[in-house]
Amino acid sequence: MKSYFYFFLALISIGFLHAQEWQTPVIKGYGEVKYFSEAAVQPDTSLSYDLLFDIKSEATKSGVNKGLWVMARMLNLLSVAGVPSEKVHLVASIHGSATFITLNEEAYHKKFGQPNPNASLIRQLKENGVDLFVCSQATAARKINPDDLDVHITPALSGLSVLSNYQLKGYVLIPN
Repeated sequence: MKSYFYFFLALISIGFLHAQEWQTPVIKGYGEVKYFSEAAVQPDTSLSYDLLFDIKSEATKSGVNKGLWVMARMLNLLSVAGVPSEKVHLVASIHGSATFITLNEEAYHKKFGQPNPNASLIRQLKENGVDLFVCSQATAARKINPDDLDVHITPALSGLSVLSNYQLKGYVLIPN
């Protein structure tokens, strides 16, 4: 009888653990999330998520820029919580020490001697509707030629113009 109890308990535990595995449903391999349906403050599926990410640090998480990784997590989180993709609008203002993440493969390899670890993540973000802007003031200060930018990155006049314009349009600032 005792062995049946432990067997039953093990089965329940396995089912519980399986239901809460790390997932990357939208941005494959980045921004892992676990969904807990019983947790408080769930995303509201009736809201539009207009979010502006201020990416100015070269800090990394899981081998990629932390700011981009957080954007991937947000997309994955909203997806597992059932927010329709048409209600999700993410924008990035990339500037400061994060500027070099926007280099294309050839320019990144020339500067750092390795492939750009952010290239796949940038591509996936763009394919999922994320607008990625780099500050032209920051690229000029770092002597980055516009031809050296990843094709998925859009040069903006400045990171400040992206931050101010999108906030004035009602986007919520997510600092990094």
